[in-house]
Amino acid sequence: MTDPAKHAVVPSTQGDTRDWLDIRAGTVVDAHPVHEARQHAMRLTIDFGPHIGMRSSVVQVNHRYIPARLIGRQICAVINMPPRQVGSFRSEVLTLGMPDSNGEVVLIRPDGRVPDGGKLF
Repeated sequence: MTDPAKHAVVPSTQGDTRDWLDIRAGTVVDAHPVHEARQHAMRLTIDFGPHIGMRSSVVQVNHRYIPARLIGRQICAVINMPPRQVGSFRSEVLTLGMPDSNGEVVLIRPDGRVPDGGKLF
């Protein structure tokens, strides 16, 4: 079970923060385990539509996700953060997830099918 203190509410900010993060929907087109990672991780290739294109993401996920079953699934990701080097891979977007009651990652995705590249508002 996760520690509620680790997930305290962040204080309010001044002004409109909706433009700080560009969160978009995309479809996973490829997924592979990252064997050299310390924790269970996968490298995803995500299609964000014709205006944004394909981006890669390294995500720390649990055994709930099987690479082949992620292909075709839509996810949500922050696309305007600087890329990060994760081992030998470059992670270009931050794929979003939340912990379940056991602290395991649950990927965030749209409730229904939306166009790839669709922006969260």
